[in-house]
Amino acid sequence: MARTPVLAAGGIVLRRETPPRFAVVRLRKRNEWVLPKGKLDDGETPRAAAEREVLEETGHDVEVHEFLGTLVYDSGGRSKVVHYWRMDAGGKPVRELMSDIREVDWLPLDEALERLSRGYERAFLENVGPIALQAAAHAERERRARLRVAAADRRRARLAAEEPAADAPAIAEQPVAAEMPAAIEAPSPVEVQLTAETPDVLETPAVDAGPDQSAMVAEHAAVDTGEAVATGRVAAAASEQTPSSAHEAEPVVPAVQSIPRKNLIERVRDWLRRAA
Repeated sequence: MARTPVLAAGGIVLRRETPPRFAVVRLRKRNEWVLPKGKLDDGETPRAAAEREVLEETGHDVEVHEFLGTLVYDSGGRSKVVHYWRMDAGGKPVRELMSDIREVDWLPLDEALERLSRGYERAFLENVGPIALQAAAHAERERRARLRVAAADRRRARLAAEEPAADAPAIAEQPVAAEMPAAIEAPSPVEVQLTAETPDVLETPAVDAGPDQSAMVAEHAAVDTGEAVATGRVAAAASEQTPSSAHEAEPVVPAVQSIPRKNLIERVRDWLRRAA
């Protein structure tokens, strides 16, 4: 009756050097150089067992990558099935070697093949070793490309962060430009108010004073304001006309726009008080 095969797992472990180096371990009892591997614990997956065994036998924490193959051989009258993954080892060991391992060595592929004591492991590493090297080289190129992209992204982010500081003066000037139209249009309500009060200014001397005083008022207003007399005549002529529509009343607008901004009512009233 065939006996149940022994399940084990291990790693083709490389360290990033030039050239890359493979891990081989020396057994304490048999004094043999072998690939790092070990039996699965109950309920353990082959991949998890491979990572644990490599850590225990090499002392290095590893990154597990693609599956490389399975090696089957006889051991103590039973078949032993070992699954291998490509692994990258860290720079320094993180723990002591387990008691079954005397030492670990890191060798280029050719030297690792010569160091291995068992022929079936040499044959296996001779086949999967170049595949592991190619995969490691490809992964290293991708890693460097990611580093270049990340560096370029950091440069762009730094430049983008510096751009607002360079544009700050232009941004500060925008509120001033936005307020300029309001400052230019501010006098318009004052002109409309003077236009509404202009008839009172022109009619007040005729109601409150005699003919002599009216002439003196007109003369005084002409001296003080320059254009008040002419403006009054234009306004009086416009008031005598009876506009047939809202459109015919528009000729009064030039007279309104030519009125000075000083309050004529206050000037006339002051002069009347002095004349009295």
